Amino acid sequence: MPVNDSDFISLDSFGWIYRTPDGFSDLKMSSDGTALTGLWFDGSRDEAKRAAGGRVCNPELPVFHEARRWLDVYFSGRQPDFTPAYRLVDATPFREEVVREMLEIPFGATATYGEIAAKIAKRHGLARMSAQAVGGAVGWNPICLIIPCHRVVGAHGVLTGYGGGIQNKEALLALEARGGGSRA
Repeated sequence: MPVNDSDFISLDSFGWIYRTPDGFSDLKMSSDGTALTGLWFDGSRDEAKRAAGGRVCNPELPVFHEARRWLDVYFSGRQPDFTPAYRLVDATPFREEVVREMLEIPFGATATYGEIAAKIAKRHGLARMSAQAVGGAVGWNPICLIIPCHRVVGAHGVLTGYGGGIQNKEALLALEARGGGSRA
């Protein structure tokens, strides 16, 4: 659930680590004190995008409790039926549109960059749109899993690059395939 910018406190003031089950890298999360502002795999390419300075570890933040609860449900192989509050910082209208498309991909399913590009092009009355532009917006996603960028694949279902590491992408898709899409 996105939070309005008027609720803004201070970008990425707080951080916490979520210990994942075996087979996945641990996750790091950041918050402004009210909403989740980042969720990424420890040691991944995505980590380089996150500012490391100035974070205070505060596991008691309500948003961290909600995020941990969401992740517990997810890693049990079920689709959570709630969404922790999050804020997309530096989101352009195009990035927001791609995020909305990713949020529509069902648990256990995938969509290609080209399919997302075609949907957006159709919505705007365009003949076509660049799948690479969609790839850039998918790669920008600051909140992995909750905004399921791991469900976006290359043409013909090919697993392509993933900021969280291709081994995590493979493991996430396998977890969802085993879970069958049941809701918590």
